Amino acid sequence: MPDDGLSEAPGMTLAEVEAVARAAHAGQRDKAGRPYTEHLRAVAEGVRARGGGAELIAAAWLHDAVEDGVLGEEWLAAAPLAQRTKDVVRAVTKRPGEELRAYAERILATPGARLVKAADLAHNADPRRLAALDEPTARRLTAKYAAMREYLGLTTEATADGAASAPTTTAAD
Repeated sequence: MPDDGLSEAPGMTLAEVEAVARAAHAGQRDKAGRPYTEHLRAVAEGVRARGGGAELIAAAWLHDAVEDGVLGEEWLAAAPLAQRTKDVVRAVTKRPGEELRAYAERILATPGARLVKAADLAHNADPRRLAALDEPTARRLTAKYAAMREYLGLTTEATADGAASAPTTTAAD
């Protein structure tokens, strides 16, 4: 079995985690009608690009699985995953009726969860994705993502050409 940095043995490799996530979300579409697995891949790549290791990349692949009901808490509890991966998935799983501030506080209290959520928000707020939505939905989601970035202390920095860069966060978050 290749060493992908997941700490518990026997455990799932990143390829196995990806396969489980892809199978669990098979047939699911995002709000713009795109295959949902494209979002999972983008979040996993965003975590990798921000310096996240295998445990956080695994959490990125699974970040919506419990919330969307495609994998249950029972599956997560029994899965041969690092505890950190499980903790991050639980932290980024928004609970029904939960206020954004309480959700953000749980993310901030869980090491690594802020980085996964930053990658998630960056992809969700991508102007190309938002442009595919109807105007009221795009406006509502833009405001929701901005509020969550604020609660999490994610900032944007201007680039040399004046454009806003992605939210700033690192693997230490």
